[in-house]
Amino acid sequence: MITVRRSHERGHFDHGWLNTYHTFSFDQYYDARYMGFRNLRVINEDFVAPGRGFPKHGHRDMEIITYILEGALKHEDSMGNGSVIRPGDVQRMTAGTGVRHSEQNASDQERVHLLQIWILPNTVGLDPGYEQKAFSADERRGQLRLIASEDGREGSVRVHQDVSLLASILPAGQEIEHTTDPRRYAWIQVARGSVEVNGEKADQGDGVVVVGESNLAIRAPEDAEVLLFDLA
Repeated sequence: MITVRRSHERGHFDHGWLNTYHTFSFDQYYDARYMGFRNLRVINEDFVAPGRGFPKHGHRDMEIITYILEGALKHEDSMGNGSVIRPGDVQRMTAGTGVRHSEQNASDQERVHLLQIWILPNTVGLDPGYEQKAFSADERRGQLRLIASEDGREGSVRVHQDVSLLASILPAGQEIEHTTDPRRYAWIQVARGSVEVNGEKADQGDGVVVVGESNLAIRAPEDAEVLLFDLA
């Protein structure tokens, strides 16, 4: 079964410096139907104005993944990490027993467009951790590239949960297939463009809920970028 969580149904707040869309209930947005999906807790699509950002704040007992679509994001945290994340970079932060971090648009001229993803860990009280890896456009173009997994296989970043996160950049007219275990679940987030998943159309910002399917055909009628979560 495939259903689509439409972009226009998401929570939306425009704070001037931050234009943000919440797929699931988050902060001031609450929808009892969308508290998360399996162990996937947050998908926020954020547009951060030049020179602005999130001041230092705390998290705990969460796996946080940042995926940049446009621009660059400067990161600093209480573990001593400091970096700039750009398109193709995947950052994983294990909040565990507690971590504080700040995120700032690295440019004073261009906005930064990102997806902030939270995944519930398989255990609480983990030691805080940080990992960042780059995945080129060529690695993701025309195929699903594993970028995060429980065991860190194929060079992906490691998350403390039974989930595999794959990313793909699809040129217009291309179709890819993905075999799934029908006992598992999947969520496809359309980051850019539009796709058809087993014939069901989904546009930028839409989320595609997959339950009980054994094969997924993802076709791009226009240039697109997608994230696919394979979930227990």
